[in-house]
Amino acid sequence: MAGGRADDEGGGAKVSRRALLLGGVQVAGLGVLFGRLYTLQIVDADQYTTLSDENRINYQPIAPLRGRIYERSGLLVASNRANLKVIIVPEAAGDVRGTLDRISRIAEVSEENRARVLRRASRQRAFVPVMVMEHLTWAEFAKLNAQAPSFPGVFPEAASVREYHFGPELAHVVGYVGGVDRWEADDERLLQMRDFEIGKDGVERSYDRRLRGTPGVRRVEVNAGGRIIRELDRTPPGNGENIFLSVDLELQRFALERLGGETAATVVMDVRTGEVLVMASTPSFDSSQFVGGISHAHWRALLAHPGKPLLNRAVEGQYPPGSTFKMVVALAALESGVISTKERIRCTGRYHLGNASYGCWKRSGHGKVNMHDGIQRSCDYYFYEVARRVGIDRIAKMARKLGMGGLEDLDYSDAKPGIIPSVGWKLATLGEPWYPGETLIAGIGQGYVLATPMQLCVYAARIANGGRAVQPRLVRAIGDEPTYPEEWPDLGIAPESLAFVRDAMDSVVNRGGTAARSRIDVNGMTMAGKTGTSQVASLAVARASSQRNGGEVERRYRDHALFVAFAPVEEPRYAISVVVEHGGGGSRAAAPVAKDIMTRVLERDLPADAAPDPDEHANPLPHWPETRWPETGNG
Repeated sequence: MAGGRADDEGGGAKVSRRALLLGGVQVAGLGVLFGRLYTLQIVDADQYTTLSDENRINYQPIAPLRGRIYERSGLLVASNRANLKVIIVPEAAGDVRGTLDRISRIAEVSEENRARVLRRASRQRAFVPVMVMEHLTWAEFAKLNAQAPSFPGVFPEAASVREYHFGPELAHVVGYVGGVDRWEADDERLLQMRDFEIGKDGVERSYDRRLRGTPGVRRVEVNAGGRIIRELDRTPPGNGENIFLSVDLELQRFALERLGGETAATVVMDVRTGEVLVMASTPSFDSSQFVGGISHAHWRALLAHPGKPLLNRAVEGQYPPGSTFKMVVALAALESGVISTKERIRCTGRYHLGNASYGCWKRSGHGKVNMHDGIQRSCDYYFYEVARRVGIDRIAKMARKLGMGGLEDLDYSDAKPGIIPSVGWKLATLGEPWYPGETLIAGIGQGYVLATPMQLCVYAARIANGGRAVQPRLVRAIGDEPTYPEEWPDLGIAPESLAFVRDAMDSVVNRGGTAARSRIDVNGMTMAGKTGTSQVASLAVARASSQRNGGEVERRYRDHALFVAFAPVEEPRYAISVVVEHGGGGSRAAAPVAKDIMTRVLERDLPADAAPDPDEHANPLPHWPETRWPETGNG
């Protein structure tokens, strides 16, 4: 009996120890648990509250209205119009097929749209909206709004879309907008919005940041599945800034008509301010085709067109400037002192250098020629000799000074730089040395030399304005902010050298030079200029083409025709350049075009300081009632 009691007592002691150990473990566990709860609810409460709010609160961007674009006199060129859509929320609609049938009784839903909606509805979450169709008529939109209570899950929506009021006339100036491509998207939430569009070409692209505005924010509460519970608040977007072009629509239209069916370009600018009044390139296209996305058929047609209408020849076309380049060589020679204006050089029609010979356009030769004669009569022989004396590097330096070889400040993002060759350029680009014969060819604007019509116009403007480094401006103001300085810097060219060249250009047109047939007189105002003809194919190729076609050279092998000019001669105000691809001779094809356009410019004689006067009533986007969404999703 005693032994049994001892065993019970020993067992009781063991049970008691186990109970104490287990109780200790439980107390420790509860301590850890309460400690963690204290940390979560007291110490780190603010941190987890913020994280919880971030999971619960969703910030959605609100797209701003894109800024408008006006032409010089205040006419609305690009604006925003209402894009009336109808949206369906599958979860709220229930029977999606039946709902589409009911919508079709008011606005016909195409088979393509129907298939797209059904496909999306089956693949994405049921509460995410799906666009059925857009560009509804006002009558269709109004009927859908009126019958909305009997159409569960159907929500008419008023958005905006870009509208171009003068598409073909200003397509190359204004450009167009399009959807954001994958490589264009960045961290900016605005670019990640569904259906958001950015500038793709022209001023729309160059000034996209200013035009697109800043997004607003809609703050909504969502549940764990992403469904919107309620809207908490919103910050309205800041609409884009309005832009005022320097281009005059009436002059632009006239220039396009005058260029006709040619593949050509012309630029007119104010030599004092740099404002571009005309930037015309033919053939053109209609910017309106790109609104809402261009079809594959239209895009393929534009790419396949032999005239390349998408190419803005005024700033993207690069051409040998031909004899229009001779003023560059003359100024380089005068500034370096290698020849005087009175020295005469005998033109025999054929210039020899080593074993090579180079022809003048006048095979019989011009006889004794000085610099004035060389420009007036466009003597190649004279400029071969002058170019040889000056050297390619000094010619290149003067060309760049006058605006060729790149216009870094041009407010057009797709502008091409052209080519102004030099010894260093050839070595770096082609890995070859420069040869003396290449200097002669460059001296008459051929060989490696390339320039755009815009650069040629700037070149003429800088000669006309007394050597000021004017830069071309397509945009004269953004809101009330002008885009060019009050005064342009001086190029450092001697005034007497520029005056001499201007007088020689005057002789080209008004005193029996190569453009005598293009002389103008508008209330006593005349034009000075220089013709140019740039060779496209070798003489052998041209002759072979002529033999194949009964004495007529195929158009693709004909020379380009060029002309640069300024007016009035006494007090220069405007500069112009014209390039007609495969037009033949500058005096026959380009100078007459410049004559007619400059005549119209002088007749209008626009005041330089005229303030833009936009039509405040031209608001193409009415104040539609705000679309009220159900508590659905944020897709």
